[in-house]
Amino acid sequence: MGNLVILPILIPVIVAVLSLVVRNNSIAVRAMGITGSAVLLAISVFILVTVSNYGTLVYQAGNWRAPYGITLVADLFSAIMLTFSGIIAFTISIFSSATIEKKAYKFNFFLLFHTLLMGVNGAFLTGDLFNLYVWYEVMLLSSFVLITLGGDKKQLDGAIKYVTINLVSSLLFLAALGLLYGKAGTLNMADLALKLRENPDARMFNSSAMVFFVAFGIKSAIFPFFFWLPASYHTPPVAVTALFAGLLTKVGVYSLIRFNTLFFVHDIEFWKTLMLIIAGLTMVIGVITAASQYDIRRILSFHIISQIGYMVLGLGFFTPLGIAGAIYYMGHNIFAKTNTFLAGAMVARLKGSFYLKSIGGLYQKHPWIALLFIIPAFTLAGVPPFSGFVGKFILIKAGFSAGYYFITFVALLVGLITLFSMVKIWNEAFWKNQPNKPVKEEASTGKVTFGIWFPSLILGIINVLMGVLAAPVFRLCMRAGEQLMDPTYYIRTVLNIPM
Repeated sequence: MGNLVILPILIPVIVAVLSLVVRNNSIAVRAMGITGSAVLLAISVFILVTVSNYGTLVYQAGNWRAPYGITLVADLFSAIMLTFSGIIAFTISIFSSATIEKKAYKFNFFLLFHTLLMGVNGAFLTGDLFNLYVWYEVMLLSSFVLITLGGDKKQLDGAIKYVTINLVSSLLFLAALGLLYGKAGTLNMADLALKLRENPDARMFNSSAMVFFVAFGIKSAIFPFFFWLPASYHTPPVAVTALFAGLLTKVGVYSLIRFNTLFFVHDIEFWKTLMLIIAGLTMVIGVITAASQYDIRRILSFHIISQIGYMVLGLGFFTPLGIAGAIYYMGHNIFAKTNTFLAGAMVARLKGSFYLKSIGGLYQKHPWIALLFIIPAFTLAGVPPFSGFVGKFILIKAGFSAGYYFITFVALLVGLITLFSMVKIWNEAFWKNQPNKPVKEEASTGKVTFGIWFPSLILGIINVLMGVLAAPVFRLCMRAGEQLMDPTYYIRTVLNIPM
């Protein structure tokens, strides 16, 4: 059964290769891309069900036992993240098939799309730190090419900023790996966790931990490393931006949670304090900057930063409930944030612009698009009964239970400012009348077809169901949080140590 773990990596590879073979047939490429994403989603759900029922799955490449070989591990946290990734892959594959220009398929859009998914899934499943670095580089290479598709000047400018700061992150990651291997003699995650728990001088590893923190902080776009994200995410096609918004920064947050619960557990009070401070600054600066913007994509890009703060907040509480809240919030945000970008794309498709001052009147002519926007908007703001309310409630309860009253109050305040930003988009784009003399005249690009609104509907329904039927999702996240806070089972399963 452990062989299942290789499939979320293998399927994107197969689809990428087949997409290259039929690259001159746009219909076949689209069908291949959507079908591959659907299969990937089905496999991810099956792995989640299997792990939930039977426990952690481990795949040892070439039958080399850990810590000597390449190890892939699907525990409950990894399986949940795989499922989140699979849902986004499926919806964005449909959306991109309806919006990406035909010439993009000749530039191998779906090859890059599935290569990126391979990197994301590999990062979630790897049990080895060096291979985590490799998967990050796969993501970086794929995302850099995707962000430049079209060759527009703004895209190239954003891509340079994006790749430069992420290359710095990769260099820091590689340096931290060297430091860690020199001290511990292993990069297998379970073996390293065991050694750190048994080593009385484990605090000497704190230098490596800090370098890892900076590297993952850049990937996650937390304060003060977030400046690259709003400078680049508003430049590529919306299908690419939505994919990035849903997945890329979440891989960084996944790494922060995995590292801080598995490895660096000796100076817990220091790391908790640091995470809480960083979370607060990330939330506040992100949401305040978003409130000052008038381009829909830039507003939503800054809100990515703000919402990342909530996830880091759960890690900062460092309790099973806090970690569970971070995981739940990550899932809610992956769907809602992706959906807001899809709704923004529908606005631009009908009005020809993302700039709020130049558009208006959408509610009167397209009330159903207003509904598709208001669901993820209210979800991000934490309005009941949507999933954002449940995610914030879990984190607030975790904060009060742990005695962190001030930072919890900050999280509540940020939620109110988020609501202000969403209402601002609503008032400008949907409620007010269309300006007689738009500030920026741009031509409308077409109608909102089934392939454009259907993915938004799917994600909206998921956010509603995560709120209305929150109990089973929360129980799953709580189990994952408890496993992360006590990784003994993970360590023993990977290293094949009898219980």
